[in-house]
Amino acid sequence: MATPPLRRVLLALALCAAGACFAAPRQPVASRSSARTREFRVPRRAAPSSSSPFSRRQLLQSLTDFLPLLPGAWFVYLFSRLPKQYIAASGDPSASSGTGAESWGLWTKDPGPRGVRLSSYPRLKETKQAPAGWTFDEADWWLEEHGLIMEQPEPLPPGKYEVTGDREVTTTLTVFPKDSEGKQKWELANGAKLFDVTHLPCRSARYRGAACSAGAARNEDFPVRPGAMMPAVAGCEKQDHAVLFVLNSQ
Repeated sequence: MATPPLRRVLLALALCAAGACFAAPRQPVASRSSARTREFRVPRRAAPSSSSPFSRRQLLQSLTDFLPLLPGAWFVYLFSRLPKQYIAASGDPSASSGTGAESWGLWTKDPGPRGVRLSSYPRLKETKQAPAGWTFDEADWWLEEHGLIMEQPEPLPPGKYEVTGDREVTTTLTVFPKDSEGKQKWELANGAKLFDVTHLPCRSARYRGAACSAGAARNEDFPVRPGAMMPAVAGCEKQDHAVLFVLNSQ
C-alpha cells in the first residue's frame, strides 16, 4: 500500500480528533427519465474498505510506515547539535565581551583523539611528527585534561559562531577583525558569559618557553577535574583556555 503524503496523515489526525473521520459524501443521484422523486443519499459513516478515500486502516498503516522514520529523524537532529569545531578561548569567565581574541584558537577537528600520550613524548620529540600527522613544536605546545599533547589550534578567524558549553546556554559569539594594533575584540550575544558557553569537562592549556619541555609534565597531575585549572609545568609559561563547542559558523 502506498503511503499517503504526510499532509494527508496530519489532516486525518486532526479530523479524527474533532470526531469527523468520515468518508467523503457521495454525490446525489441524478433524476431518471421517469417521474420518480429525486433521491439524495444522506452522508453516513462509511465502513472501512479499500474503496474509502482515507480509511482508519489506511491511517494506521500510514502511521506504521512513518514510525520507523522517527529514530532517523532524531539522529539527524542530534547530529546537527554535535560540535563541528572547537574554540580555545582565554579571558575572564564572567565577561560577555572583551579583547584578546587574537590569542584564541580554532580546532577544525577534535584534537583529543589526535593527541599523543606523555609516555610517548620521547618519540614525539625525536620525530617532531605525531601519528595523526601534525607537527610538534617543543617550545609551544598544548595539553588537554587527560594529559594528551595536542596539536596547536589555528588562529581564530573573525566571524560569527554558534557556541555552547553543552549545558544550558547556546548563543552567538562574534569575533571582530583585528584593529590597527593587531588586537581582536569578541562579544557574546544575549548577555551570555564566557563561563556559560564553556564545556567544563574539556580543559586545555598552552605551554611556551625556550626551556619548556613536555617531558617535565607529570602523569600524576591528570586527569584534571571539570572546571579546574590545568597543572603548571616546570620551565613553562602556561595559559589556560576554555573550550567552546562550535555548532555552526559564518
